[in-house]
Amino acid sequence: MSTLTVERVGAPAIQFAPDRPHAVVIGSGFGGLAAAIRLGARGYRVTVLEKLDQPGGRAYVHRQDGFTFDAGPTIVTAPFLFEELWNMCGRRLADDVELRAVDPFYRLRFDDGETFQASRDPAAMRAEVARLSPDDVEGFERFMAASEAIYRVGFERLGHVPFDKIASMLPLLPDFIRLKSYRSVYGLVSSHIKNERLRVALSFQPLFIGGNPFTVTSIYCLIAYLERRFGVFFAMGGTGRLVTKMADLIEGQGGEIRYGAEVTSITVKDRAATGVRLASGEAIPADIVVSNADAAWTYGHLLPPDTRRRWTDRKLARTRYTMSLFVWYFGTSRRYPEVPHHSILLGPRYKDLLRDIFDRKVLASDFSLYLHRPTATDPSLAPDGCDAFYVLSPVPNLLGGTDWEQAAEPYRQAIAQRLSETVLPDLQQHVITSRMTTPKDFLMRLCSVNGAAFSLQPLFTQSAWFRPHNKSEEVDRLFLVGAGTHPGAGVPGVLSSARVLDRLVPHVPVA
Repeated sequence: MSTLTVERVGAPAIQFAPDRPHAVVIGSGFGGLAAAIRLGARGYRVTVLEKLDQPGGRAYVHRQDGFTFDAGPTIVTAPFLFEELWNMCGRRLADDVELRAVDPFYRLRFDDGETFQASRDPAAMRAEVARLSPDDVEGFERFMAASEAIYRVGFERLGHVPFDKIASMLPLLPDFIRLKSYRSVYGLVSSHIKNERLRVALSFQPLFIGGNPFTVTSIYCLIAYLERRFGVFFAMGGTGRLVTKMADLIEGQGGEIRYGAEVTSITVKDRAATGVRLASGEAIPADIVVSNADAAWTYGHLLPPDTRRRWTDRKLARTRYTMSLFVWYFGTSRRYPEVPHHSILLGPRYKDLLRDIFDRKVLASDFSLYLHRPTATDPSLAPDGCDAFYVLSPVPNLLGGTDWEQAAEPYRQAIAQRLSETVLPDLQQHVITSRMTTPKDFLMRLCSVNGAAFSLQPLFTQSAWFRPHNKSEEVDRLFLVGAGTHPGAGVPGVLSSARVLDRLVPHVPVA
């Protein structure tokens, strides 16, 4: 085997010794792809194993009837995390992917038709706040200052730091108390904002990462400042272009991605991971294993029970999981130019609807929706004169017992009717292609326990050290990335989980 030479931007080439250690990465979501790139840049020989027929995981791409639909993530809010990966490979992100700013970020539509438009421009945001509630302008400024303070600690200081020891949290307790991390996102927003509509407009963002604004730790208020500081971007060609270009980076490093390769177990000897076994029966040895599979699936299905002391079946059953999602992808024979790239369509209830979804786990007859119209920014994702959409509705995970074989189509029809009555007039007569994703798909296709869309809920008691660790607590040489480990869900979160590995994974010898 020849010596591997790795060049980094602004740094001399590094030659790694031959017979490099082998890293196996389970899953090719953003976390797994980022981990593979980082390991490859550090000299590991990397094999990525993907159950599906293309990379991406939750960022899979559906193509049908001339339309391109990103299955999951649609927003990039921390482009520097991608730029860092390209730089590790001696390349520039801009040479492969165009990230186009979307501003305003999104438009909220309340049930009575009133709107609120979120943007990066501080003056425009103050004007929007003043339009709805002049008395809340000063409170809004205080909230943004609090959001920045939380960002400085929660993202800049802690987002890429491993919490593999309880002692690592103790020095941070004064910061957590000072920033009121024991409060919920909604609670912290409400301490600054009086108007109920503004409270909703400034607190709903944790739903993008599976968190209930009324229970998730206020650490996630950092999202407001993250959006203002870096902006909101869309990858031209769709989010899937980021995925395919990351796969190209891995292969350019000499790594391999195997599709249709479902991992059924992680092999263990003397309490250390030694490789994986596929559904075909093939055993693949490895010096380290990185799981981008759902953390609860990794422990509950890939590791045998006798290797697990902390994440036992009993503990996994007691863990609180995020809600799931119902997603309808559809293309129309006409364009809707008045509809922005991102819309939030709120229903008649907020807190009670979230209680139905997260606590009661019942499928309500009303809903709040996220409507994505990527052709507002990139018309190439649909045939000429057409629009591509997906509409997403938070729904209970599978612990609620909803029979989605029976419920999916009536639920889709109700959403279509609502869209037709509000922002997409005459929708039903213009739909020319359609597909759905239900909580059952999250379980069956993505191996997400209970069909949860974002793995473990981001509660304070399920964050940092309390979350499954990036370096497995159960067996040596096993590492975790993705939504279910630290720091959590969302594209910035899963990319940051791969950054954590830089501090945990053994170094490769240099020749």
